[in-house]
Amino acid sequence: MVPERMNKASKIFLAGHRGLVGSAIWREFERQGFNNLIGRTRKELNLLDTVAVRDFYAQEKPEYVIDAAAKVGGILANNSQPAAFLYENLQIQNNLIHGACEFGVKKLLFLGSSCIYPKHAPQPMKEEYLLTGPLEPTNEWYAVAKIAGIKMCQAFRRQHGCDFISAMPTNMYGPNDNYDLQTSHVLPALIRKFHEAKINQAPSMVCWGTGSPMREFLYSDDCARACIYLLEHYSEEQFINVGSNTEVSIRELSEVVQHVVGYEGKIIWDTSKPDGSPRKLMDSSRLFALGWKPTVDLATGIKLAYEDFLKRSSSAAAR
Repeated sequence: MVPERMNKASKIFLAGHRGLVGSAIWREFERQGFNNLIGRTRKELNLLDTVAVRDFYAQEKPEYVIDAAAKVGGILANNSQPAAFLYENLQIQNNLIHGACEFGVKKLLFLGSSCIYPKHAPQPMKEEYLLTGPLEPTNEWYAVAKIAGIKMCQAFRRQHGCDFISAMPTNMYGPNDNYDLQTSHVLPALIRKFHEAKINQAPSMVCWGTGSPMREFLYSDDCARACIYLLEHYSEEQFINVGSNTEVSIRELSEVVQHVVGYEGKIIWDTSKPDGSPRKLMDSSRLFALGWKPTVDLATGIKLAYEDFLKRSSSAAAR
């Protein structure tokens, strides 16, 4: 299939438009002049409801669909809600992908996660390493659902000729992130914990694990630019990695966040808590070869994320 450029008036449905990734994609579409975007809150459209999703497709007839909707969370959330992470993510993507085929959507972009790769995959992780070994146990339920989504897009391409593509972003952060300490990922959790330690003038702050795992991070606005770029320049069955191609240890990350937030206490590492995968760096060379590169470095991105956290915190306090 040959990718075609979207028209600025193309009807685009962005599922999950209020989340971290979805809201960034929505902002980027608007910045580029797209003026026919469709978004639905969960109250307006429950993506777990097959009939409701089918009725939505029949009524709105979107030309393009981006599936940025998912039940997401960190190690704690994945460990405590395995059934919910598996069922809800499977149901959401099944409804969106099947409905897109049934109602003739021109192109669909399915977004997954770097956790689809085996726990001990060679580094950096190339797309062909999928399903070559056991998954990381702390997030396997989410990973299994996302792998199924990739395979579903591939199956619909083969059987029905649908132009459905999949992209696997690395760890993301930015505006509209989730800062709930029970369900958040590592970077937003660190921002909140360091901020609260600063406000409370705590002499020390506890971080989980040893601090040794290596992680890659991508600012959400960079991810959004990549997604729109792929919609217009990519049309292959193989999913494609979306990363920054740089990595940092959790210990180093904590020190950057500590500096940005301005916390002057001591970091204590609770080694009784799990580390997760020892290293997760994706090989994004296929995407880079298409002509896309990230533009926001980690320190700048964390400053922007912290500004967003402060803004949202003050808005919540004012209510």
